[in-house]
Amino acid sequence: MNEHIESLAIWLNLAGISVFAASGALAAARKRLDFIAAWFFALVTATGGGTLRDLLIDVPVFWLFDPTPVVLCTIVAILVWAVPLRWWPDRTLEWLDAAGLAAYSVYGASKALHFGVSPIPAVAAGVITACIGGVIRDITAGIPSVLVRNEIYVTASLLAAMLYVLLTTSGIAAPWSSTIGFVAGFSLRAAAIHWRMALPLHRGH
Repeated sequence: MNEHIESLAIWLNLAGISVFAASGALAAARKRLDFIAAWFFALVTATGGGTLRDLLIDVPVFWLFDPTPVVLCTIVAILVWAVPLRWWPDRTLEWLDAAGLAAYSVYGASKALHFGVSPIPAVAAGVITACIGGVIRDITAGIPSVLVRNEIYVTASLLAAMLYVLLTTSGIAAPWSSTIGFVAGFSLRAAAIHWRMALPLHRGH
């Protein structure tokens, strides 16, 4: 991984950690929980998907050997906790989650490719990285997971990861493939939030 690719991956990872940590802490604040709960929500939301990804591709779990993610989650939790709830727009949680979803989709796929995972499983690794943390957050908070709310969510993650992997394996430079993947994934999720877009449901009988 050359210097430019590595630098971009670091920033994508930090961005994903930050916005997912913020969404986790905000979810706890909205449940009127204490600060330790907010910190825990921030941590599991930001690290849940990446932990599963690292276990699956058999590499050291990223936050166990580098204190940066835990420290960053703590700082974000403190900042979110300090801001009164009335200052947060109603849909802040969704927009933070959308940004984290796009960033982590690209970063998760990038890390998988870097460790020798083939393109199709690398796309899946990106989706797992992006989606699992939010699922853990929602289940822990006792609210319906976004996965069962009939909204375009995993599809946006899949688009971001697929575009990144496709462009990267086609020889497109990392800044462009990462940016295009992120923007596409975020835009699709943003459209779904704004217009409540959803894929067709199963028709049953």
